[in-house]
Amino acid sequence: MGRRRTPELYRAPFPLYALRVDPSAGLLIAAGGGGAAKTGIKNGVHFLQLEQINGRLSASLLHSHDTETRATMNLALAGNILAAGQDAHCQLLRFQIHQQKGKNKAEKAGESLPQGPRQRKGAAPAEKKSGAETHQEGVEFSVENLHEVQTDFSRDPLQKVVCFNHDNTLLATGGTDGCVRVWKVWFGEKLNLGPGKLLVTVGWDLKASVWQKDQLVTQLHWQENGPTFSNTPYRYQACSESGTFLGLGTVTGSVAIYIAFSLQRLYYVKEAHGIVVTDVAFLPEKGRGPELLGSHETALFSVAVDSRCQLHLLPSRQRGPGPHCSLHLGPQLRLPRIRLMGSACPSHLKPGSGPVQP
Repeated sequence: MGRRRTPELYRAPFPLYALRVDPSAGLLIAAGGGGAAKTGIKNGVHFLQLEQINGRLSASLLHSHDTETRATMNLALAGNILAAGQDAHCQLLRFQIHQQKGKNKAEKAGESLPQGPRQRKGAAPAEKKSGAETHQEGVEFSVENLHEVQTDFSRDPLQKVVCFNHDNTLLATGGTDGCVRVWKVWFGEKLNLGPGKLLVTVGWDLKASVWQKDQLVTQLHWQENGPTFSNTPYRYQACSESGTFLGLGTVTGSVAIYIAFSLQRLYYVKEAHGIVVTDVAFLPEKGRGPELLGSHETALFSVAVDSRCQLHLLPSRQRGPGPHCSLHLGPQLRLPRIRLMGSACPSHLKPGSGPVQP
């Protein structure tokens, strides 16, 4: 039997490192690039429109945003706000999408228009100057740089992880200096604080720590409590919105989907990408998620250095009688140690409490 082939949703003109899904607009957001090296490989964030066409989930390029000399290595999404890890900094971006008002002559005459995305004949001067380009007629798409802040201060600084809390009032970042920094975030609107203020971090020291503010709540030592490691380590993971499924990507390019509470493997494609998987994300279960999912139980997206975004579909299973269990997992950060730090920061980002060394 030959190797299972997975649907390729999109191929970018640069290596892909980060991936997020906006359920309200049905957008798949993929980012990466070649960095500051003058190799001719661009850096950018691509916004893809997800839609069902003839019963199949597909993606088409809606808008491309040029990030100049910085490759985006990690992403977090809060509504229409993106937190992008670029070198030692976290860049806040706001994107907005609007359908253009009015109809063209063909629509007024009742003529049918070709379906699917089409390349615009020419971008507006501002778009050409910034390297941004919208690839679908009848759509106005804008990306605004809100603010940036340095989040890593090591000798070779690099932000490696970023995530928002459940109500988008806090932003956690972690980098090669082994520190987690928590920032207060607001976007000019009222945000309600809800229950659950725990942060979960996972580091190369094989420890998983649960924190409440700067206090260590509990800790798991994997060598003492966990099973034996496989020969192929998992590099990136994601948990579905309900906590039911766990998606994993390996350094050899393989992709798997597990049941979170039992770790039963439901889906596995060996070397789907053939090179290290850099990020995975589930199709959310709210917004346009159910509509886009169709008859499948869940969908996992994966990206890799091979510039490809792949789709992994899990067919619906027959559920037997009895209760359905699920496990809710918090944000995971791969860091060897953790501390909260505070420093002056203007405008949209302000750090939390002062330095605490656990």
